[in-house]
Order: sequence, then structure tokens, then C-alpha cells
Amino acid sequence: MSTTQAPSVVWRPNDNQRPSPSHPGSSEVYRPDILETIEKRIAELDKELREVSLEIHAHPELGFEEFHAHDVYTSFLDKHGFQVTKHFHLKTAWQATFQRGNGGRTIGINSEMDALAGIGHACGHNLIGISGVAVACAIKAAMEKHDISGKIILLGTPAEEGGGGKVILLNNGAYKEMDICLMSHPAPGPVGSVSLTGCLAVQQITAEYRGHTAHAALSPWEGKNALDAAVLAYNNISALRQQLKPNVRVHGIFEGKDWAVNIIPDHAKYKCLVRAPTVKELKEAVARVLPCFKAAALATGCEVTIESPLGLSEIRQNRALGSEVANVVVNKYGAIDYEWGIKSASTDFVSYFKALPSLHPGFAIPTVINGGNHTRDFAASAATMEAHYATLDVSKALAAAGVRVLTDEKFFAEVRRTFEEDMKEYRSG
Repeated sequence: MSTTQAPSVVWRPNDNQRPSPSHPGSSEVYRPDILETIEKRIAELDKELREVSLEIHAHPELGFEEFHAHDVYTSFLDKHGFQVTKHFHLKTAWQATFQRGNGGRTIGINSEMDALAGIGHACGHNLIGISGVAVACAIKAAMEKHDISGKIILLGTPAEEGGGGKVILLNNGAYKEMDICLMSHPAPGPVGSVSLTGCLAVQQITAEYRGHTAHAALSPWEGKNALDAAVLAYNNISALRQQLKPNVRVHGIFEGKDWAVNIIPDHAKYKCLVRAPTVKELKEAVARVLPCFKAAALATGCEVTIESPLGLSEIRQNRALGSEVANVVVNKYGAIDYEWGIKSASTDFVSYFKALPSLHPGFAIPTVINGGNHTRDFAASAATMEAHYATLDVSKALAAAGVRVLTDEKFFAEVRRTFEEDMKEYRSG
């Protein structure tokens, strides 16, 4: 398989991602004995995790319809000693917990499940799912072998692709016990690298146009063309793009009802997403986009209803958790970068950086040229052995960070400190 080419990368902190309290490239990782336990457990589960990944990959399901994935994951985790709650707040969500000893902190982990319409697991959620499982099982093994008190909460989270499943679970209290939350996401990039980039804030906008039908040839002047309104909105936004900053994204699609070539359409939707690096910049971009919808209605004589059903903030990776993962990766598995990952995408994980310390690294899998996320080529990449082992490597690093939160008071204090710093900066921005 030809792969996306990029220069080799090493840890390179920037203003928002300073290494703390340790830094990658140091001569040691924290508690090598614990990391050895983590590696051993994930190696033992290698074949089973691969089977689960391929089973999910072969049965792609859309958001809130992940019934097969729900059953596969809950069966696996029940077999491996977790207490499983099926249909947790949502019909396809689930929770798997493990408690050892009295007290201790709680490590939260996410496993995504949903696929994309028409192109299957083209965002690699089969890999995200097994990564969460691997992290949970590895931490459990470390807790048992090294007599560590604490709790694991692994959530199966539906509908990341536009449905905001994690936001719904958050609002229902599914994360309230957690001290931190961890997950990972595949993307193109230099093979062997883990990315600590963030991602963009996003706002969904749907403009629904209503006009009047007419015979398209006999008496078109009797009609008010809703499709024309949607097309004008699209073109208005295309013209606006020249004046938007390069890091702002606006993109969308048309939807219609009862369309026929000989009827002036009286109903059309233009559904779009606006993305920007921060919530502040997102609000500025949305303020410029909204007149594009209204102008199209005015020009065509149609009525327009504008809705914004879901908005998500940017990700800010917790610096202390990121530093710990980076140290393990650089010393044991590969490199850290800030060029790849999902930095120009968006995710429903973003609410967690405001609720509790969290980390959502990307990890590179081999991809063909122009075969990144949300392509059929990426769906094929997500089923390869190379992608599988990249998933296991990032899972080991995440598990190591999770166990350090359970066992190292000073480290957890640093996790909390950097979290509070981020919140102060976010609120002031």
C-alpha cells in the first residue's frame, strides 16, 4: 500500500501544548513495570481485538442505529470481567465498568461505533472502538496485577458523525464520575506518529426554503423556486469564502422533497457546517454566513427558516496528559506531531475539555494518496493490519497515562492544574 508521505516528526511543543510535568525524549517512562503489564495484556488480546474490529468494519451502522456494534462490544466486555449496562441513556449506547479497592480515581474512556452513509467505516470508528476496549482492559490488568485502587468507566458512544451522541450522554450525567476522559482517532500522517493537535469548533446550520409549485414549462412564472433559493445560498457562500480566513471551513449539501424535473420545487434545504479554530472565531464566521441564506430567500420570494441544531467547541488537549502520552510514544512506539491528526475536523468529544481533563490524540495509519478520512480508501485502510497495530500502540500509551492518574498524586495535580489553566483561558477568550 502506498502511503501518505510526510517528513519525520518529533515532539514540538507550541503555545497551547507545553510539555508538563515531564517531556518526551526523557530517558525513562513512568513505572516501566506497569507499562510492561499493559503491553502484555494488549498482546494477549491482539487476536480478539482484531476480530472485533473486522466484525464492526464489516457491519457499518449509522448513528443511533449501532445495534450490532452494541451487542458485539457488550458481549466482549462482559466476557472480560466488566460490569456492563446495555442501552445506557441511549438505545445503542452502553457502559462497562470495573472497580478495584476502595476509593481511588475514575478513568473514563470512549469507544465510538457509527459509520458514514454509503462509505462505511471511512473515519475508522472500528479502530476507535477497539482502542477504547484495549485501554480499558489494559488498565484493568494493571490494577489487578499491581494492586491499584480505582474505577474504569468505558462508554460506547453513538452517533459521532453529526448526531452529538457524547453531548447527549454528557448532559445525562454519564461522565460525572470521571476524573479524566481518554480516546483516540485514526488519520493520515507519518506512520508511527501520534498527533496532539486539537480540532475545529463547528456549528450546524439548516436553511429550509418554502416556495410555490408550478408547471415548469407551461407557467413557471406562477412558481417560487425553493431549489433556486438553496442554490443561491450555496453560491452566496462560495462568493463569501474569498473573504473568510483560510482556517475557516463552510461546506454543505442540498436536500429536497417531491422533486420532479417538470415541477418548480416548493421545498428545499441547504444543510451546512461552519468551522473555525475557536468558538469566538466560529461566531464571527456564522455572523457572516447567515445573511447568505436570507438574501437567497429575498431574491426568490421564498420563505426561509434557519435552524442551528448543534454547535460544538474546539478541542484543547490536556497538556499534562498529552505530555505523558507523548513521553511513552517517543520512548517506545514512534513520534509526536502537530501537523496531522484531526486538526481541521470536528468532533462531539469537544465538550469534555470544558467538563473534565481530557485527551483525544490522533494516530496515523497507512493511507493511499488522497485517501484520508471520509473516503472509501480510508475505510479500506481502517481494516489493514498496519492500522490495527497503530491502534494498539496508541492504546498502550493512553492506558499508561490512565494508570499514572490512578497512582501518581503529583501527576494528577498537574493534570488538574493544566485543566484549570485551559478553562481560565477559554473563559477569558
